[in-house]
Amino acid sequence: MEPKVDKILVPTDFSENSKNAIEYAVAYAQKFNAELIFIYVIEPVIYPSDFGLGQVPINRMDLEIHTKAEEELKKLMENSIPKNVKGNYVVKTGKPFVEIIKLAQESKCDLIIMSTHGHSGIEHILFGSTAEKVVRKSPIPVLTIRDANTKFILP
Repeated sequence: MEPKVDKILVPTDFSENSKNAIEYAVAYAQKFNAELIFIYVIEPVIYPSDFGLGQVPINRMDLEIHTKAEEELKKLMENSIPKNVKGNYVVKTGKPFVEIIKLAQESKCDLIIMSTHGHSGIEHILFGSTAEKVVRKSPIPVLTIRDANTKFILP
């Protein structure tokens, strides 16, 4: 019995690694006639206030980043997705792994395909990896793509 895959969530940070994961996502979308949903998550920028009111987000900067992210996602989709594959995109603000999992559930995605960045040493200990957190906490299957030089062929 072949699995049913109608929607695939594809997190991106516009890096070369994430572009490699998009190739896999497109292949899966074509194989299963599935819709691709791209997500880019903006981590909020918070600066300390000079007025003793605590931390204050800089809304104008967030709006500019949001607009730029939408433009980049549109370009990415135009350049990466063939006309026969249905695609959409979403820009969210928050913790990346939380927003990725939340959108996967809200959109009733069947699969998440994303890249890893292979953090190592102290950077991994301090920050972990978004892909690792998604894999650990996602209620749906996650395919992680590590190496741009490794390819496989779908059956």
